[in-house]
Amino acid sequence: MQRLLAALAATALLSGCTGIPPAASDRSPLKIASWNLEHLAERDGEGCRPREEGDYALLRRHADALGADVIAFQEVESRAAAERVFSPDRYEVVMSSRPASPRGPECRGLPGRHIQNQAVGFAIRKGVPWSRHEDLSALALGNPNLRWGVDVTVGRERPLRLLAVHLKSGCNSGRAPTDPDCPVLFGQAPVLETWIDDRANAGEAFVVLGDWNRRMASRGDAFFQALNDGEPAAASLTLTGAGRSAGCKARYREFIDFIVVGVEAAEGVVPGSFEEYAYASPEAEHPSDHCPISVRMLN
Repeated sequence: MQRLLAALAATALLSGCTGIPPAASDRSPLKIASWNLEHLAERDGEGCRPREEGDYALLRRHADALGADVIAFQEVESRAAAERVFSPDRYEVVMSSRPASPRGPECRGLPGRHIQNQAVGFAIRKGVPWSRHEDLSALALGNPNLRWGVDVTVGRERPLRLLAVHLKSGCNSGRAPTDPDCPVLFGQAPVLETWIDDRANAGEAFVVLGDWNRRMASRGDAFFQALNDGEPAAASLTLTGAGRSAGCKARYREFIDFIVVGVEAAEGVVPGSFEEYAYASPEAEHPSDHCPISVRMLN
């Protein structure tokens, strides 16, 4: 752990990163990110990814090095868990209002431990104006174990409507009718499409970001096509990382985390600003099984 912390500190110094960025002006870009924190528990030694204080400290260092203004996060047990990574003196945490889900099945490879509540939310850097909208509870399809979407607006002159999501896992490609996960995932598509169409019809710049559990950048992906039907025209969607290969895990070269923008929001994306954050450590020492992704958008 000490060696990893030292390497991270050296990387931050070389990149000129000095922690959380200064407050953005009205016209400066906002850095918008998404990060699945892999079973982030509230207390030490709990959950499917048991962590100790040193592990939480490492996650905090990575959060600072990421330097994002707004982070959509996934797989976080509670507000207290989120605040162990996103310090309350620097960030405001916005959590899903979904009731905590029942105890899930056993953790893979950890007999006797069970999956805990997995919530979606945002960490918003203090100084960034924001307002909250009603959670997209319909995304759960009535299932207490499926995640709700968290809906906020950030910014001043060019406000952005952001929806953080964590969709059903297990159907990362194709649409096999015999796969029990695919009908659930594709059942979430009309809910998302309605939210997207409503934002487009209202003339809002919108972004949907998070863990989609789907390789949507694959050519002709059926799920993305279901969402991106071209009607209304302002609802046409762009994958900000399209054409890039994922580098977080050697086995998986296609992204399942995405920052998806509508027509109005696409006009504010800073060209070439999409990034996949690198932990600068061997994969076995990564603090999460997902790496953050980010893009800069004019505010």
